[in-house]
Amino acid sequence: MEETDPVATLIDSTTSKIQQLQKAFAELESYRAVTLNLKWKELEEHFHGLEKSLKRRFHELEDQEKEFENKTMKAREILEKREAAVFAKEQASLQRLQEKRDAAAFAIVNAREKYRKVSPKDLAVVSNGSQGTHVEEKPVDAVSNVTDGNLEDVKLSPGNGNVELMSYPELVKLCKEMDAAGLHKFISDNRKNLATIREEIPHALRAAPNAAHLVLDSLEGFYSMEVSSLDIKKDANLLGLRRTCIMLMECLSDFLTNSDCVSNVISDDIKDRAKAIAEGWKPRLDALDMDASNGNSLEAHAFLQLLASFDIASGFNEEELSRLIPVVSRRRQTADLCRCLGLSEKMPGVIEVLVNSGRQIDAVNLAFAFGLTEQFSPVSLLKSYLKDARKSCSPVKSVNSSPTAQIEVNERELIALKAVIKCIEEHKLDEQYPLDPLMKRVAQLEKAKADKKRETEATKPQPKRPRANGVGYGPRVTNIPSDKTSYARVADRYPQYMYDRPYMYPGPTDNHCPPLLGTATYNLSPSHGNYFGNGYQYQATYLH
Repeated sequence: MEETDPVATLIDSTTSKIQQLQKAFAELESYRAVTLNLKWKELEEHFHGLEKSLKRRFHELEDQEKEFENKTMKAREILEKREAAVFAKEQASLQRLQEKRDAAAFAIVNAREKYRKVSPKDLAVVSNGSQGTHVEEKPVDAVSNVTDGNLEDVKLSPGNGNVELMSYPELVKLCKEMDAAGLHKFISDNRKNLATIREEIPHALRAAPNAAHLVLDSLEGFYSMEVSSLDIKKDANLLGLRRTCIMLMECLSDFLTNSDCVSNVISDDIKDRAKAIAEGWKPRLDALDMDASNGNSLEAHAFLQLLASFDIASGFNEEELSRLIPVVSRRRQTADLCRCLGLSEKMPGVIEVLVNSGRQIDAVNLAFAFGLTEQFSPVSLLKSYLKDARKSCSPVKSVNSSPTAQIEVNERELIALKAVIKCIEEHKLDEQYPLDPLMKRVAQLEKAKADKKRETEATKPQPKRPRANGVGYGPRVTNIPSDKTSYARVADRYPQYMYDRPYMYPGPTDNHCPPLLGTATYNLSPSHGNYFGNGYQYQATYLH
């Protein structure tokens, strides 16, 4: 209303202005030489009419302003009431949750006091047949014993006394006994519950006399001398062992991140032993082919994780380490490993290598992880990847080409399209790269795939039916070609490793990279960070 005061003042001064105009008009009439056609009465009526119109419009605006202020005030009151109601509900929910947590913790502590703190030792009665019975002393394991048949095992977090549940007390026992082989076997036997095991191993490592020593012992057999390099990809046991080794090193990193004193866990002797293992693995990495590994090399991943977990990356050349990143670019931990190894400033060169080798989707993921999307446009990279995929999947024009070849071509294009769609959805690029054309093409290819499958099944020879009299079967046909694709593949002992991104790149192009640990093709200023201060976390559930 303060802004309208000058307007009201001006309107009120209209009368005085009209009087001044009347005086001026009268003075003008006294000096006129000719008679004017205008009469003062007409001018006065005209200006009074304007004055009334302005006042009426002004009052209308004032009424509208008051109405708007009233509506705004009511809306604010309603909003404040709703906020207060939501806050009250949140506080009530938090209060109920806290009461339940307190009750659960109290019940667990009472159960622990009742079943585990009766005496420092348990007495186990052992029957000895006809010779009677004898009693032997058995120490109480405060972590691995079960309180009762319905309670899971309990463990205490050091320092704060928080009570947590333990689903696999065997892990604590194996870590306490420093049994690396038993740990491998236990993880292999319970591979269906690896997500839960992965969460509990860092806690179980607290029971180990030397957690770092246990993890180094678990690396034995990573390179099996009995398996040739050609059979490694087919050996499910060896692949499972390697994935378990990587998981244990990652769990050690989590354990060290939450540990009060890292130097007590990883001593100089442990670092020397870890460095000796890394030096032994390093020559084997020279034979790795980036195109063959398709960015999913367990050997390179284990080597880099070993350097990160034991903080020994400073003893190795950064250029050589950065040349290993394209070999593990498909693994979800790649970005975290690069940060822990101090390779963040090397990422532009690594992304350039991925782009030149036709691995644009990996390049997009790393560009987003390290904030390099302005230097490497994600949309341009995805379009380039799709263009290369379609070029490599060009229709087979040979007269003698089989229908199977065309099916494989369509399958490769379908995989490429789904990979691009998933990347667009993960990084929210749908506004810059619309999904509708890609989805329509996917629907076309899937329809063609389904039609081809029905057509193939219709042309397959049907087995002879038994005769009507039920005596025997028709003549046995022996010249029907066998269809190997109709047999289901035997499931591997270790399911697919879920850290691997489910897409594939086209075959090798002419832009091959030089040897992995050879002379670097790009030079950037080195930057080495401290691994243990980075809060190394996981982005996906660890599954074999």
